[in-house]
Amino acid sequence: MLPDQDSSNSNSIDTLTKRNIRAICELEQRALKRRSFAARLSDAIVNHAGQMWTIALHALGFVVWMLWNSGDIPGLRPFDPFPYQALTSIVSLEAIFLSLFILISQNHAARRADERDHLDLQVNLLAEHESTKMLQLLRALCANSGLPEADDPEVTELIQETRPATLARELEQELPSTENSSKQSSPP
Repeated sequence: MLPDQDSSNSNSIDTLTKRNIRAICELEQRALKRRSFAARLSDAIVNHAGQMWTIALHALGFVVWMLWNSGDIPGLRPFDPFPYQALTSIVSLEAIFLSLFILISQNHAARRADERDHLDLQVNLLAEHESTKMLQLLRALCANSGLPEADDPEVTELIQETRPATLARELEQELPSTENSSKQSSPP
């Protein structure tokens, strides 16, 4: 290949890659802007709660609370003596709310993953259609040129249109469901 052709090809690949990255970034930005206030709040809380500084801050708070309420430090009157019922209540409430925020964030992430899966499926179906059309055109060219590849049985099979609904039904019938697999794995 000539150097100019190689450079031109890499420029077009770079351009295509940059265009695709921009498109994906725009999709992500739109999805982030569409989030409700509750989703943004829960994402922010979950992001901060998952940081090392949050763990360190909690550990420091627990140590200070326990030392203060141990009664061993002169001048500090315990306000929540052992077994630290107030601390237990606060931590329990925090765990409940944090769990709810995590669930909200996970639900949002699952919806985004579903949207991406649908987009991926659409792109794959389009690519499958394009590949099938190219094989049909190549087969026609081979037949027109009298080449034996035009009668290749594998090509004949590959140029058949893919039917996603049929494939989905077959997968539903063949793949084990969680219900069926738990019945099969349990002893009689």
